[in-house]
Amino acid sequence: MSGNEENDFMLIRYDRLLTEYIQFNSLSALQKMSTNYLPITKVLFEDVLALGTFNDDSIPIKLKQYYSDPTLVQLLNDVKNKFPDLTSFEKELAKGFDKLEKNIKGLKRPRVYTQISALNESIIVMDSLLGVSLDKYMGQDYPLYQRYYYDYQTGLMNPEQMLSDVFAFYLISEFPLSLYGASLLDVMVYYGRIYYVVDELLVNQEFEDMLGYTKEEKKWCNENKSSLWNFMLRNRLLESTDPMLIREYIRPIPTGSYREESPLLLGIWMGYQIAKEYARNNKNTTWEEFLNFENNILFLEKSRFNPQ
Repeated sequence: MSGNEENDFMLIRYDRLLTEYIQFNSLSALQKMSTNYLPITKVLFEDVLALGTFNDDSIPIKLKQYYSDPTLVQLLNDVKNKFPDLTSFEKELAKGFDKLEKNIKGLKRPRVYTQISALNESIIVMDSLLGVSLDKYMGQDYPLYQRYYYDYQTGLMNPEQMLSDVFAFYLISEFPLSLYGASLLDVMVYYGRIYYVVDELLVNQEFEDMLGYTKEEKKWCNENKSSLWNFMLRNRLLESTDPMLIREYIRPIPTGSYREESPLLLGIWMGYQIAKEYARNNKNTTWEEFLNFENNILFLEKSRFNPQ
């Protein structure tokens, strides 16, 4: 499917064009970047790499200079060797967006492309574009990651997580959460709903794998679900609007307030359990209603979530 622009869905291998231009000074690649894929090049230049305003003739020179760094030269080669063919990924994307469009009226699939972001954002969603940074999915044992990331971060940088990240970031962009005055419960349930829908889209991937959990971490979460929930209730964490507390439970950083050995992203994991129970007990709810549900206290009540 890749490279055939007549398909209803096409994954744009922009990373190949960029590599071709940088490594071989290909004028053909540069022309495509500047005409066929001008919006993508503009996003890369201005928003991902932050190289300035995209409005002068020095853009090609600046791109070549930027990617001439030895580390980035190695990164370009490694990405090319790691991802020679993304046909399977492309097919799964097409299936997922087909399913979304059938279940949520008016949803428009974006133009999805792959890029090399120089280890910046993993996924970028802007206007009608969605970029997947292949250099952020080289696998947790990729040597270059050891220089720049902690072990707990690299667990989220495996090729298997590209699909779930695409759909999660896309749904977040389509159904944004207002963080103003949001409580931990609000944020937990919001991400729980997002990942529940992603889990429904990707039948071949378990939810915990989307969070980069090991078998031991999956087991830990299931064994400690009740005690974690009671800890949150007892300490009134669910109603807290403290950004630092919310960050601790939602962002991929070590959680210190519960137990030192607990996995990352515990708030998202717990939010998903609530969302799953809601869906089980409210079977007539559409995905659109599910994602747009605003009263999260009522959502929790209607979920009948009660881990024992």
